[in-house]
Amino acid sequence: MLQNLDDLRNEALKAIDQGNSPEALNDLRVKYLGKNGELTLLLRQTGKLPAEQRPAFGQKANTIRAQIENLINEKREELIKVQQEKKIQEEKIDLSLPGYRLRKGSMHPITMVLDEIKDIFIGLGFSVVEGPEIETDYYDFQALNIPLDHPAREMQDTFYLSEDLLLRTHTSPMQARTMEAQAPQLPIKIIVPGKVYRRDEDATHTPMFHQVEGLLVDERVSLSHLKGILLSFAQQMFGQDREIRLRPSFFPFTEPSVEVDISCFACGGSGCRLCKGTGWIEILGAGMVHPNVLRMSGYNPQEASGLAFGMGVERIAMLKYGIDDLRHLFQNDLRFLRQFEN
Repeated sequence: MLQNLDDLRNEALKAIDQGNSPEALNDLRVKYLGKNGELTLLLRQTGKLPAEQRPAFGQKANTIRAQIENLINEKREELIKVQQEKKIQEEKIDLSLPGYRLRKGSMHPITMVLDEIKDIFIGLGFSVVEGPEIETDYYDFQALNIPLDHPAREMQDTFYLSEDLLLRTHTSPMQARTMEAQAPQLPIKIIVPGKVYRRDEDATHTPMFHQVEGLLVDERVSLSHLKGILLSFAQQMFGQDREIRLRPSFFPFTEPSVEVDISCFACGGSGCRLCKGTGWIEILGAGMVHPNVLRMSGYNPQEASGLAFGMGVERIAMLKYGIDDLRHLFQNDLRFLRQFEN
């Protein structure tokens, strides 16, 4: 049987020397050293030998096993190295080829307009605050003078996560949150940019859009302050020759409430397709903070008054850049977005 071990070793060494791939060497490992390999089968016959021959046979078999194992590993590493060198030669980089030109990116039009709005109001002394997009029914509606059975809720139908949690329909909840946190200190002067959600979708509405809410609470705040702030905003955003007008409207959280229009920047007020022949373009809603909102947030309407306004960032962007369909802003069409590259 010792002769059988010698014959097996010679056969294995010859086969390993002729192995031409890592896969072939792996097959040889299984053939000679595997669970049912030839060397393993020989070792299982050790019990047939006389007791005095068994130690020498076992020692020689283990030596041959180690020798075969080491040779397979060495040959495998050698073959892998040859393959790698060959691959490097085949994939050699041709430095004479022209490189790929990286296209310069740009800001999204919504981001550009949002940043411009922030800059304008920061320049007017407002601070920027942010709030949660998942809001409670209390802060989204009730704290803003919209009780559970108020019909105004139908205009702001939204997505509910539970009976009390919803995706906010406007950034106005931060009015109540900020006043509660600061009451009874004055003044409060903030804008609240962020995403809001409503169940609308067409050429002028999307289920998610961006809004900027503004709030100023102090002593003796009046409608004239509101008009002055919004006139300054309109002139900085759309041109110094812009005028604004306030039209009576209704919002549950302001009294009185107004719609704010700017003189058409396309025709100068003479009437065109953009302003539908009126000379005016609606841009936002506003009003004086309702006394009920002040009371619920910890302020005495006899001592403090406030103004509030809210605008859709997408509408401002559409007017500023002449975009005719709101959905262009969310379709990720590079042909559209590349128009705004610097």
